Amino acid sequence: MPEDSMPLQDLPCLSLQGSMLSQSKRVNKRKTRGCLGEGLDTECTPTELIQQWSPPHKHQRIITKGKENDSNQFVLARRSRRKKESTSGISWDHLPDELLLRILFYLPLHDLLRMSVVCKRWHRLVFDETLWHSVDLEGLTHMGPALQQVLKTGVRRLRCPRSFVEDLHFTGTGTLQITELDLSSSIIPTSALESIICRCRLLECLSLEGLQLSDTIISSLAKNPQLLQLNLSGCSGFSAPALSELLKSCSRIEQLNISWCNFNNNHVKSVVSNVSSSVTHLNLSGYRESLTLDDVKVLVARCPHIQTLDLSDSTLLMADCFPVLAQLKYLLHLSLSRCYHIHLAALTDLGKTFPMLCLLDVYGLVQDSHLPALKKETPRISINSRPFSSIARPTPANVLVGCFSDRVMWNRPCRLRIKL
Repeated sequence: MPEDSMPLQDLPCLSLQGSMLSQSKRVNKRKTRGCLGEGLDTECTPTELIQQWSPPHKHQRIITKGKENDSNQFVLARRSRRKKESTSGISWDHLPDELLLRILFYLPLHDLLRMSVVCKRWHRLVFDETLWHSVDLEGLTHMGPALQQVLKTGVRRLRCPRSFVEDLHFTGTGTLQITELDLSSSIIPTSALESIICRCRLLECLSLEGLQLSDTIISSLAKNPQLLQLNLSGCSGFSAPALSELLKSCSRIEQLNISWCNFNNNHVKSVVSNVSSSVTHLNLSGYRESLTLDDVKVLVARCPHIQTLDLSDSTLLMADCFPVLAQLKYLLHLSLSRCYHIHLAALTDLGKTFPMLCLLDVYGLVQDSHLPALKKETPRISINSRPFSSIARPTPANVLVGCFSDRVMWNRPCRLRIKL
């Protein structure tokens, strides 16, 4: 059998253990680098061939901390990425979203907005709806863009009274999550207000005091059956039928302030005939020539659970309204200020007529010189101690400006607020 066809183990001077090693040493002495054909002509082991035609090994760079340019040798050194990472503590990137949200919850509004530009993840977390549950924007100028951004966060409680909104192009189509909203005494276009109220279905407390409204806004409010407190004091621009629809639909209203609106006789009759029977606090003041004794009779028959009633500036009312009002067994606070046709003598018997009455406002009826005598006749009734009505108002008017209570909304502060 020829040598070139013999089995590998039968070849002379070649074995798997010793001869291959000795033969590779001889080959290495005369091996030279060349093309692939030259390498295949030489006698090499498979291992040597793999090593010969593999890419040359990269020489490890000399890395010396702080001594790269010593010994007249310029070396570019780069630390590995692993060395750059902190070896102690926990990275912010490793914290779960739930823990980061809990940390962000304690930051004020300014710091929260600054953190939103750190990275995409933090921007997403900063505008999570759990952080924007309650927001106070009072005092912020150019309210339009800020208000639009806050509405998109899913805010539940929003306070921005006495604000100026140039215009608002609210493009959202979904339902807003607002349950408490205070826009009292603000300057806001009716169209912008419509774009907000038309998307509200969960309102529980609302104050639009002093705003120009429309039938569209009133009809949209009728779609909030959970409404409990409504302040429309000083509002205008809506019709009596729209008001009737609102009061019929919102049958759970407990506090209603609808004083000093631009009303006629039809508006007043719509209120007394359709107001919820569950109302306990009602301000119907300011209707000098519109509110009559017959209207009071309808109101008392419809709402027997009234505890606070303000009929101030109703100049058509006289002392004959007291037997009618006496049917309100739970009446605690009665305001008859500037009802000039009620005589002082009729007020002295109020302690007997209203056994539950605690507060009485008769500004403009009783002169200061006669007030001590009236207080003596009614010792358990506090007279003229509440100059301003707080019915359905988010912030009572008698709270001093600058104190902590000045920034509350329906007895609760907002977490995020503008600090000027």
